[in-house]
Amino acid sequence: MHVQKTRRRTGVTLAHGTFHLQDTVTVCPAGCRQADRPVTHRSAALAAILPPGSVVGYDVLVAVGLARFVHHQQRDETRAGLIREHGVTLSTGEISHLAHRFLTYLEALHQAAAPALRAALTADGGWPLHLDATGEDGRGTVVVAYAGWRHWVLGAWKVPTERAEFILPGLHHVADAFGPPCAIMRDLGRAMTDAAQTAVDAWPQPIPILACHYHFLADIGSDLLGPDHDHLRVLFRQATIVPALRAFVRQRGDPLGPARADAPNDLGGWLAAPQTDHRIPDARAGQTVVRRLAQWVLDSHADLTDAGFPFDVPALALYDRCRQAGAAIRTFLRNPPADPQVHARLDRLQQILRPVDGDVPPYAAVSAALRRRAALFTELRTALRLPVRASASAGAIGLEAQTLDAIRAAVGTLDAALRTRQAAGGPDTDLRQAIDVILVHLDRHGPHLWGHAIPIPGDPGTRLVDRTNDCLESFFRGMKHGERRRSGRKILTQDFERLPAAAALAVNLTRADYVEIVCGGSLDRLPAAFARLDADGRSRAIAALAPSSRPVETASLSRADRRLVRQPAMGERMAAAAHAV
Repeated sequence: MHVQKTRRRTGVTLAHGTFHLQDTVTVCPAGCRQADRPVTHRSAALAAILPPGSVVGYDVLVAVGLARFVHHQQRDETRAGLIREHGVTLSTGEISHLAHRFLTYLEALHQAAAPALRAALTADGGWPLHLDATGEDGRGTVVVAYAGWRHWVLGAWKVPTERAEFILPGLHHVADAFGPPCAIMRDLGRAMTDAAQTAVDAWPQPIPILACHYHFLADIGSDLLGPDHDHLRVLFRQATIVPALRAFVRQRGDPLGPARADAPNDLGGWLAAPQTDHRIPDARAGQTVVRRLAQWVLDSHADLTDAGFPFDVPALALYDRCRQAGAAIRTFLRNPPADPQVHARLDRLQQILRPVDGDVPPYAAVSAALRRRAALFTELRTALRLPVRASASAGAIGLEAQTLDAIRAAVGTLDAALRTRQAAGGPDTDLRQAIDVILVHLDRHGPHLWGHAIPIPGDPGTRLVDRTNDCLESFFRGMKHGERRRSGRKILTQDFERLPAAAALAVNLTRADYVEIVCGGSLDRLPAAFARLDADGRSRAIAALAPSSRPVETASLSRADRRLVRQPAMGERMAAAAHAV
């Protein structure tokens, strides 16, 4: 080999800091060519630490990527950490560029390791596919294919909207790389349903398509309780009860002045007193007690489980507290306080609650219908053994096949009982309609509620698929929590529009079994794994590929689109064309 050229270069790595070197490139003297390029040789040692055409080393690239997509640090945090721990100084713009380049390498490494990952999944007896999508305000929608038993993200891709035609190509790509799954767990949306069924029809072996039990319950609950719950909320909003209670609390709190510090003692003394006379105290203590009565009504969410609607029925809880407070106030006024101010405030609180207490408008009829429907919903979720949202994962993981058989039998028994009650008829039209809602959902989704026991070779011979999509829902919650931590924004619309889908793959780096296969041991070997990706073709290396910044087209206007269509010239052109008709 003859010397072709000698270059002086600068490099930055965590191991060496900033350094200068002389890079000698040699070329074949016979003029040999490979792939229409001269055969050249560069330093192997340099290639192991610096990407082609880059000053920043692989280890810095990995450090920035992990800080951004695993630890969700802000750019300034990452920059300060590099300076403090390694003496490496980068601009915030360079950190953003390196973070996106990290995802390019990670996605390529994931695909390169697909055969080894597929072998591990096959050794498990297959892999159940959990399929779902997330986004923010209908934008930045990303679909994730998740291996349920290993908790690996096998694929992630952006879609303009949640439709089967956009989901299906990603499904086929994942199946080609890792083999078809042994089961699919999906929600009840039409897009996921159609995409899963179309994919299964195209694969050689039939596999079960399972409907998430939690989504099944939530869907029934929304249809069953939604209309009456919305009606009850409208009644409360029309009567302005909650705003009036809040204003009452504020107005009753201010006159107490410095004495409010002793309010807990006043309330505690009243609560500790005997309940024989049911009397509100006078003076300051009475004012405190009346104020606490209003606050107790406003605190109706304390009766809920934080499971969210329809597992919780907030409007019904508020109605029950209003009714109970109204009845209690009537009792207190039978032996009224002697203090006229306390008496007047108790009367005022009774006036605020009078619409509910007097059933004008008809709170009682709406709440009674809602309570009957809620009882039906409780019967169903008791049969499914998913009483609240927090127990969804506990009910999905660790069950035995016999327990699932018992759950299936309980749902079958409830189905038969509901059909018997429906056939018997009766004067209650609303109850018959409520039963219809449940039976329609059971008929539509019943075949996909069961089949979680998957045969696998060896002992124990079967393995269960989670009966909810909670593992993927938890993944999405963690992903959004990390983005909120990084950006400081509650609404992530812009963040998800700009976030590459490959960011979901970065979570795999927290899984020790995934890191063992892909990196060969630990994350310390990830820079070397990236370097091996570039080893075969430095001139066509991954580092030379600019990260794609082209957004996925959506029906919503992106920021760039808004700037274009809101140009004054656009409006003038449209007006001129319209007047030319």
